[in-house]
Amino acid sequence: MQKNIKKIIDIFEAKYPDPESALNYNNEFELLVATILSAQTTDKQVNKVTSNLFDKYNSPDDFASLEPEELEEEIKSIGLYRNKSKYIVKTSKKLIEDYKGQVPDTRKQLTDLSGVGRKTANVVLSCGFTKDAFPVDTHVFRLANRIGLVKSDKVREVEEGLMEVIPKEYWSKMHHWLIFHGREVCKSQNPRCEECKIKNFCNYYQNNF
Repeated sequence: MQKNIKKIIDIFEAKYPDPESALNYNNEFELLVATILSAQTTDKQVNKVTSNLFDKYNSPDDFASLEPEELEEEIKSIGLYRNKSKYIVKTSKKLIEDYKGQVPDTRKQLTDLSGVGRKTANVVLSCGFTKDAFPVDTHVFRLANRIGLVKSDKVREVEEGLMEVIPKEYWSKMHHWLIFHGREVCKSQNPRCEECKIKNFCNYYQNNF
């Protein structure tokens, strides 16, 4: 598999030379808010909402001054918007109280914030602070197992397995590559194997075709 990983990296690098988050943001705080909003919601819908939201509010002070009900009105087209409104307001207040309005750059500090789990923290660390982290969302989880990069039904084990087999300098890129590939080709239902550039290195394709 190690030889295959190098070939997979080469193919993805040619197809997606400069992968970046599909979420739109201008700073670490906006990335944090957008990632909280993105749970069980498409990045496209989050960007639609934040294009207006961040024009009005773009700092912890701005969001901390809101009641959750006020924020609900701004994000109600997003799934779980009531809970997310509470999380964002509470997190903004904590950032002001504990971190002078700055987003912390350690996983422990991030996961202490309301509404921030390990995946969200890893996104902020990787995309916001360019730190070594490997966020695992539904696409990454599915493709890592389907291709055969790892084999586990536990998200944490998938994350740790990917960190073992993927060279560290490619963690952030591979996170994005797997998401892009999962959206475009390796879909949850009816994956488009015939047009897949990495099919010759994929367990699923080898076992089913």
